[in-house]
Amino acid sequence: MADGRVRQLIDTVAWVRIEDGRILCARPRGKDVFYIPGGKREGTESDIQTLVREIEEELTVALLPETAAHVGTYEAADGPADAAVVRMSCYTADYRGTLAASSEIEEVAWFRYADRVLVPPVDQLLFDDLVNAGLLG
Repeated sequence: MADGRVRQLIDTVAWVRIEDGRILCARPRGKDVFYIPGGKREGTESDIQTLVREIEEELTVALLPETAAHVGTYEAADGPADAAVVRMSCYTADYRGTLAASSEIEEVAWFRYADRVLVPPVDQLLFDDLVNAGLLG
């Protein structure tokens, strides 16, 4: 930042699940914003370890780590100029089980590009790339 302050970096990992031109999003309990499912790393977890743990906690399915593929890494401020910067490393992966909201998640939804305004700035960057690649309707 120009005034010498350093923004906090929030390092996250997200699961990109697209079906029929729509991307899976989740709204945590007590929040009014939807996010790409995933979360923050704990300790020395790798991206894939974090992803597997977070998705099981949020959506009650088991990701298959051997199928994980990096889609991209995005960074954006999480609000005004003095807000933290969120870095989101995104992966696709197959899963086993039935998708269901856990006790952490209030609502699960499948979004099209038109729903982009309902997600945070860093998620919007992913939406832009997916629509440009013809993957998001």
